[in-house]
Amino acid sequence: MNQELVLDSQTQSGRDLVWWLYLAHAACLVFSLGMLSCLPLIVNYLKRGDVRDTFLYTHHRWQIRSFWWYLFWLIAGGVLWATVIGIPLAVLVFALAWIWKAYRLIKGFLDLQDNKPMPV
Repeated sequence: MNQELVLDSQTQSGRDLVWWLYLAHAACLVFSLGMLSCLPLIVNYLKRGDVRDTFLYTHHRWQIRSFWWYLFWLIAGGVLWATVIGIPLAVLVFALAWIWKAYRLIKGFLDLQDNKPMPV
């Protein structure tokens, strides 16, 4: 038997915000290759304290870590691109980083829909 989790209004509000942040990070990934993800990232940092003792905190942390690791791989790809000889490898790094970030956003969104915390 599947029971539905009932959230108080503050937790539900926090959950709704995390949902919108997943959507914003995904839109930034699709429309700007993640370059505008710093905007939802700022909201992640500002609002994660409001949900500190809930499963939602792990979702903020998941989104924040996804951003920073994606940025790291973009910089690594940029360094390879600058070497000219590494351009094919840089393209591979960029593509894999994009796929990895998309996976993390989809996994986070699905786990949020099931009210599950993200691994820390």
